[in-house]
Amino acid sequence: MKATRAVGLERLEQFLPHAGIDYTQGRNDVPGVVSGLSPYIRHRLITEEEVVTAVLGRHSAQAAGKFIQEVCWRTYWKGWLEMRPSVWFRYLEELRSLRDRMEREPDFKERVRRAEQGEAGLECLDDWARELRETGSLHNHVRMWFASIWVHTLRLPWQLGADFFMRHLLDGDPASNTLSWRWVCGLQTKGKVYVATAENIERYTNGRYAPHGLLARDAQPVTEEFLIPQPLQLAPPDQHASGERTLLLITDEDLSPESWGIPRCDVAGVVLLDTAEPSDGVESLPMGWNRKAIDGTVKRLESEFRHPIPRLQGGGESIPARLQAILREQGANSLSMMTPPVGATLSLIEPILEELSRASVSVRKLRRSWDDAFWPHATHGFFKLKERIPPVLKELF
Repeated sequence: MKATRAVGLERLEQFLPHAGIDYTQGRNDVPGVVSGLSPYIRHRLITEEEVVTAVLGRHSAQAAGKFIQEVCWRTYWKGWLEMRPSVWFRYLEELRSLRDRMEREPDFKERVRRAEQGEAGLECLDDWARELRETGSLHNHVRMWFASIWVHTLRLPWQLGADFFMRHLLDGDPASNTLSWRWVCGLQTKGKVYVATAENIERYTNGRYAPHGLLARDAQPVTEEFLIPQPLQLAPPDQHASGERTLLLITDEDLSPESWGIPRCDVAGVVLLDTAEPSDGVESLPMGWNRKAIDGTVKRLESEFRHPIPRLQGGGESIPARLQAILREQGANSLSMMTPPVGATLSLIEPILEELSRASVSVRKLRRSWDDAFWPHATHGFFKLKERIPPVLKELF
């Protein structure tokens, strides 16, 4: 799978004829009707707005309603976590604690290892674990079944399952991955769990798997000690001032700065901040895909902007000073970036932005109009945002 914007747009064009009734009727079947767009949308090589615009150019809003809702699910999860960042940091704390437990308890560590390696003894789960490790992808319905079996049948902590997905999914996203796992085990919608059944698996895999008598039938919600916090107020995004010469700072969270809404004549230059963790010599599929996406983006942007694009390795103490030097070299009056959502990239870049602000560098923290329109409706369950899809799309388009 080539990780370039051009290939993402080609995949979108190939999928468009199937985004209506075909997707509605076949989206739950495995393999079924899938778009293959999620890794490209995840890093915004192509954007949600581009995808939905193209789909509505081919289908009515009613015919393509299910597909548009699936696109909006990712937006909902991101907006929900953006207003409750403590849920993400609590997950990271719990994950660290569980990793420590694995080192203290060899039997527990072995149970987790077997589940990840496809040696749990359940044919369907074992096949899916191997598929994930080998391809970096799983059908959305399979992800739900997998998470349910991991939590309710194998009785393994959801945090370790979410981490397993994040380490292997090409489209792994902190918000949608973490919150989907929380939903399966009854934490996201308090008391409501998702339980995979043999009947459902048999039906939607066309009989390929039928684990009758092997799965948990009645599952109790997982509990946690802290309450879900009330949503924080979203900070308003900064706006680009027309005529201001600005340096664009991009990360792998948004690899399409051409559509940030900044006039080309105001762009003094582009710099890429690579926030990927250094490889230990064995590069995972997502790490490799991200690297190719970054390489392809740099090549594309150097052609479009007609100048070399510096690449800085994120997290170093020298990064703020190097950015200030590039600002001076390019004659830029400000630094503009599409602020990463809650997750690892934001955590790495926040200290850099704070250091730049202390050095009196004007930093413009932008937000895409898609997020700005939808995120405020992610205060409760998805239904609240779902109701707003038609009027919001009307505003955007």
